[in-house]
Amino acid sequence: MHQSNHAQAMTDRFREMIEESGDSLSPHHYDELRLIIEAGLDTALVEVMEKISSQLSKMAEEIQNKAEFFN
Repeated sequence: MHQSNHAQAMTDRFREMIEESGDSLSPHHYDELRLIIEAGLDTALVEVMEKISSQLSKMAEEIQNKAEFFN
């Protein structure tokens, strides 16, 4: 999924920043960071999809009401 790739890219960039400063973290910590980022991206995506779904439902109801007016 696109979120997984994006989360991995963000994690890789964070790793680069940490290593450039001369520090390091265990691979486990980077895996956890990737999962946290991915979960955040997934949550944001679901919230947007819920808003779009609500808007589409309202539009469908309006179309149905207008169609009934012409019948």
